[in-house]
Amino acid sequence: MLDFHIYDVFTDTPFTGNPLAIVEGADGLTTAQMQTIARQFNLSETIFVQTPDDPTHNAKVRIFFPTAEIPFAGHPTIGCALHLANGASEVTLEEVAGLVPVTLANGTAEFTAPKLPEARPAPDRAITAAAMGLATSDLADTPIGHFEGGPSFVYAEVKDLETLARAWPQEPAFGQMSKAANGTGGLYAYVRTGPDSAQARMFDPPAGIMEDPATGSATAIFAAQLNATGHLPATGTTTLSLKQGVEMGRPSGLRLSIDTENGQITATRVAGRAVKIAHGQIRVP
Repeated sequence: MLDFHIYDVFTDTPFTGNPLAIVEGADGLTTAQMQTIARQFNLSETIFVQTPDDPTHNAKVRIFFPTAEIPFAGHPTIGCALHLANGASEVTLEEVAGLVPVTLANGTAEFTAPKLPEARPAPDRAITAAAMGLATSDLADTPIGHFEGGPSFVYAEVKDLETLARAWPQEPAFGQMSKAANGTGGLYAYVRTGPDSAQARMFDPPAGIMEDPATGSATAIFAAQLNATGHLPATGTTTLSLKQGVEMGRPSGLRLSIDTENGQITATRVAGRAVKIAHGQIRVP
């Protein structure tokens, strides 16, 4: 039997935020066994804790959707770091995408993304709108973005919160959008609610996630969309407050900090809290 813990992440209120399963003692598990356990939990992500390759790090981890392994994800990083911290002010996780340092203070964890986002060819406006059941007139004037920073996401700004609430994945348009984005299945729809705030929804049906309550990796990569659309200073640090999961009844709060220099992003950091709601044991498949 393996010990597991369930946390709600990007919140300090139980039964809100994004649920996460943390499975300990995973050194002897095969990839197929991890995938089976992740499918059993059927949460947006499950993280498996292993002995680190470098003993100065806290853990080596592997992260799974219900359908596939992913190289990096935000809410598993935040939740796992807070779980492992034991009073420490810094935790370092060895993730498939690279080393992820996490700082901890006053119950909040903040990770630095292991990879800076890079632009990819974006799908056109019409197919992106249709993928959400919307018309092109429901989109803001902002160009559609497509960026990769470990995982990859398509970014679409919509006109207002009412439009955001109406958005929902539609086939066959969603599959067509994903094909146009070279297989990227994550679609991040957002509204800028103020100069330093936004509200978002993230849909990823190909990964088995119709909607995700909070997506730390998409939040980190969102920095590239903001920079590409002229919302960041050429040099400096910008901090934004983001809401996600509101429409699905699991409100989440995320903080995004972006460092820029001469018009280029030099670092992105995402912060949030987590609350433990369950623990138990699960059989080895």
